[in-house]
Amino acid sequence: MIAVDTNVIARYIVRDDPAQTARVDRLLESRTADDPAFIARIALVELVRVLRKAYKYDRETVGDVIERILATNELRVEDHDAAVAALAAYRTSAADYADCLMGLLNRNLGCAATVTFDSDAADLPEFEQL
Repeated sequence: MIAVDTNVIARYIVRDDPAQTARVDRLLESRTADDPAFIARIALVELVRVLRKAYKYDRETVGDVIERILATNELRVEDHDAAVAALAAYRTSAADYADCLMGLLNRNLGCAATVTFDSDAADLPEFEQL
C-alpha cells in the first residue's frame, strides 16, 4: 500500500494540470482493492479545504467528491467509519468537514464533548459552545 498526499488527490479530481493529471491517473488506476492507495484523515480534511477555498467548489459538490472517495475500493481512508459519519454531519449542518470529523473522533476517544467558540460546530451533538 502507498499513501497519497492531498495535492495528488486534488490533482486527480480537479484535473487542471495535464502532465500531473496523467501521472496521478497512472498511479491511482494501478491500485486495486488488495493494494489500495491510503488517504490519511488529515489529507481528506485538507482536500475539503482546498476544494472549497482554492477551487470554489460548493458544499454539495465537495460532499459528492468525499462520498466517491469513501466508496472507492482502490482507496483506503483512515478511520473510514468516522469519515462516513462526518460526511453525513457535513451534509446536514453548516459546520466544516474538519469540525464534523474532529468531533466524532474525539467522541470515539472517550471525550464527553469538544468545546468550541464556533457556533456552526456547536450545533453538532459532539460539541459544546464555550
